[in-house]
Amino acid sequence: MKVLKDNKDKFGINFDENKEVLNSISIIRSKILKNELAGYITKLIRNELMAEAQKTKSISNEEELVTESESKETIAPESKETIAPESKETIAPESKETIAPEHPQVSGGKDSTKDVLNTNKLED
Repeated sequence: MKVLKDNKDKFGINFDENKEVLNSISIIRSKILKNELAGYITKLIRNELMAEAQKTKSISNEEELVTESESKETIAPESKETIAPESKETIAPESKETIAPEHPQVSGGKDSTKDVLNTNKLED
């Protein structure tokens, strides 16, 4: 549409204002045609603005995800010890020694009772 390409900066998301802009830049005698064109232009510009807003939002979400994935370690707030996410073991900040988790994980296999018993012996 040549009218839109040549005068895109004059149009906006308001239907009535777009109708007035059409009146000022062209002669459209049919009220129905003028309303259809103004409606089409309004819808087109709204869709462009929405697409741009979604693109901006998705870019900011991607940046947040990249930032989160770059920080592979988190700090436990009460003890200030580093927790390695893949092992769930705590590393003391001064010595960087590994501290075993409080609750041992049970394998759930047929020897799971033996695992718990062996773990209890280690704790004594």
